[in-house]
Amino acid sequence: MKRSKRYNEAIKKIDITKMYDLEKGIEILKNIASSKFDETVEVAFRLKLKKSHTIRDTLILPNTFGKEKRILVFAKGDKAKEAKDAGAAYVGDNDFIEKIKGGWLDFDVVVATPEMMKEVGKLGPVLGRRGLMPNPKVGTVTMNIKEAVSELKKGKIEFRADKSGVVHLGLGKISMEENKLKENIKTFYDEIIKKRPTDLKGEYISSMYISSTMSPGIKINTKNI
Repeated sequence: MKRSKRYNEAIKKIDITKMYDLEKGIEILKNIASSKFDETVEVAFRLKLKKSHTIRDTLILPNTFGKEKRILVFAKGDKAKEAKDAGAAYVGDNDFIEKIKGGWLDFDVVVATPEMMKEVGKLGPVLGRRGLMPNPKVGTVTMNIKEAVSELKKGKIEFRADKSGVVHLGLGKISMEENKLKENIKTFYDEIIKKRPTDLKGEYISSMYISSTMSPGIKINTKNI
């Protein structure tokens, strides 16, 4: 795989045989970022899981970043009003279902009341492929619309392990202060630890890397977080 000149220059500044403490890793990451745009800081865990294990949840980061999410709420009556009052970007029912069927996708997250899920479920081929289908396990199918919208506006994000045990998430921007990046990464790390399956023996976190959009990964020593 051919790498860019910027990537090759950056990797010279990293000892790929070494695990760095989180603070040092963030410091290096900020020093090697050289793009003209504000790169996203990403964290990836590789977990040792059984096929029966599922790692999936949400978290609210202590330090928000990026653009505010455009929230679409499927609701009727009082719950629709609740969604509008809470600040959802779009609120409706069958009108928005038809818009999505027609190709409209100008939103970032979807919330629905339980009564709407019979119709919203028909959008599975569209929303499911993009990871946008509302799910009660992560609080996006709920009667408490006000709380759901409020948490999403504060930066609530979903994470999940893929089939190979990798959990990957963007947690900040390279322009953020180092302590704020550390707080966000530590929050994510703590949530991953809480999700350790109770029947899992031995090692749980195989590796942890931080990177930015255009940078190589920096391996982090999880023992010192």
